[in-house]
This record gives sequence, structure tokens and C-alpha cells, in this order.
Amino acid sequence: MQNIKYTDSASFRCLEHLRETSLDLYLVHCGKEQCTPAHLCNDIRREYIIHFVISGKGTFSTGGGTVHELTAGQMFLITPGEENTYRSDDEDPWYYAWIGFNGIRVENILQNCGFSSRHPVRSFSDSGFILKYVDNILDARRLTLSNDIKRKSYLMMLLAELMDDTAAQNTAVQNTPPHYDYATNVYLESAIDFIKRGYQQGIKVSDVTDYVGISRTYLNQVFQKELGLPVQTFLIDYRLHKAASLLLSTPLSVGEVSDNVGYSDALAFSKAFKKKFGVSPRNYRTHIDTMDKFSEKQPPPES
Repeated sequence: MQNIKYTDSASFRCLEHLRETSLDLYLVHCGKEQCTPAHLCNDIRREYIIHFVISGKGTFSTGGGTVHELTAGQMFLITPGEENTYRSDDEDPWYYAWIGFNGIRVENILQNCGFSSRHPVRSFSDSGFILKYVDNILDARRLTLSNDIKRKSYLMMLLAELMDDTAAQNTAVQNTPPHYDYATNVYLESAIDFIKRGYQQGIKVSDVTDYVGISRTYLNQVFQKELGLPVQTFLIDYRLHKAASLLLSTPLSVGEVSDNVGYSDALAFSKAFKKKFGVSPRNYRTHIDTMDKFSEKQPPPES
């Protein structure tokens, strides 16, 4: 294994030959460079590399012979085992940053960043976050456990922002729905867990969608598929059943019960409760108590 190497010059800054620290995703090297005119690279790599063109121009050629002419705001992917050639422009050579990485999660991550074997070139909307994370990685160059964790965190944050950037571009340009990565039951469990922990604070459906990270439309589809009802109905029913339990098990007033289940308006709570259970909260205790006493007076069923 090559020794870890850090280089810092006027035109080239790079941290390379990093050791594998995780099977799922790990950084191999990272850097940025102001290339000289007609600067040529031609190699077969063992890791994935994304180059981000910050300024200037150049060309990128894949093993299949396709030549891409690139300018600022575009990025290109180098895949392990494939021959690729990239060259800076003669008159306006590019300045780019790059990350080299590997791991068993890489293919799924790259797919969510918009890359595929047919599309090794993508655009990005803002170079600011790219340079921020690349610089953070380079600044964490000392070989400590803390810096190992920092470098991986910055790599993951950079890739996550690329995913968000790609999703936003796809939605805006192609009017396509966002891509969701997990099974519907995973989103359902996350949403229900949030509701159980937050219903007393008056959370709304928008708070649930923000927490889970999916659109309201898709969250409703999840609840309809898994439970057969929309998320708003589930949230209201959960609050009202908790309220019914409090009315029977505590001496709290109707207003206090309303506050305890996340209703700021006691009147709105009473209307929703009566719609659900057929009686007002105030009469619910009497109604249930009467039903219990009536049941106690009935003769036992014949055996």
C-alpha cells in the first residue's frame, strides 16, 4: 500500500492514498487543481472518481469513444476498470475539484446522483457546497480517528447534496416525481413514531412530511397502501383515542385533555371528538360509566 500523501501548491491541492476505513463507503483521494493548457490524463482506475468543473473548459472521452465537451457547472464520472481520457482546453484550461471513493453502496449512491453507464456526465447547480466539502476534507488531513470520521462525514454530505441537487433538477426540468429509496413500511413506521412522540405538541401533517423527508402526496399514498386511510385521518384518530383514554383514566377537565393531545382550540377538539365518538367529551365519561353500570346489572349469559 502506498503511503498517504498530502500536496499543497499554488495550483494543486490533494490528499491521496487514504486507507480503507469502511466497507460501505470510503474516501480514496480528494483534491482540486488549476490545470495547465492541454493537460492530459489517461488511466484505468480502481476507484470511482467524480470531477467537478468549477471554471474553464475541457473534454472527457469514455472507453466507448464518446467525447464530451465540458464547461463550468458540469461533472463527470470515472468508473473502475474503464479507460477514460480527459484533457483541459488549450486556451481556457479547466479548474476542477474531485473525489475518489469506493465501497459496496457506491452504485446506488451514483444512481441517485444521476449517473449511469450511459450518462457519465451530469450538471450541478452550485459549486459552493462542492468546494466547501472538498476543502473540509483537505483540511482534515492529519491521520487521527477524529479526522477519519470527519473526512467520511464530509464525503457523505457532499454526495447527499448531489442527490438533492439532482432530484431538484429532475423535478424542475422534467417535471418528474422525486425518487424514494425505501419500502413504504419504512416511511410508515417513521411517520407513526414521530406522531406518537409529537402529537401532544400540536404537530401537523407538514411536520410529519418534513421529518420523514417525503412529499405529502407520497406520504398519503403510503398510509393508504399500508393502513387504508390518509395520514391526516390517522393523526386525528390517534389524538382522539388518546383523549378518550385520558377522559376515562384521569380527572382532567375537557380543556386540559384538549391541551394534552395537541389541540389549542377546545371547541375544535370537542367537535372532532363528538364526530368521532358520537358524544361530546364532557358527556363521554357519563356515557361510558352508564354503559359499564348497565353491563354489570345484566344477568350472566347462560352456559
